[in-house]
Amino acid sequence: QAQLVESGGGLVQAGDSLRLSCAASARTFSTYSMGWFRQAPGKEREFVARISRSGGETYYADSVKGRFTISRDNAKNTVYLQMNSLKPEDTAVYYCAADTFRGNRGSSDFGHLGSYSYWGQGTQVTVSS
Repeated sequence: QAQLVESGGGLVQAGDSLRLSCAASARTFSTYSMGWFRQAPGKEREFVARISRSGGETYYADSVKGRFTISRDNAKNTVYLQMNSLKPEDTAVYYCAADTFRGNRGSSDFGHLGSYSYWGQGTQVTVSS
């Protein structure tokens, strides 16, 4: 069982940057692929980014590609989401999630909520125009 705790959210202006962190309690953190999702009011939760177990491979939603960077520090059991050039449409609750599948999951499943076993409680990001 893993517990995930996000932090780093806040209220910023358009064009600003934020860095989200997600700390995991599991000693097996390095065996999990990790993802970030977000959910805006009245909308479904959507995929933002994913990072492989080693950190060597990353994947992004088209809406954040070139602006957001996902990274991880397995020694600290932490995954990060650096968000630059923020836009009002980035306003949402951001969640980190752990994929405990030990095999190689197909990229078509990276954005499926069911691919992730553990979820954090979320952190609010609000971008004003």
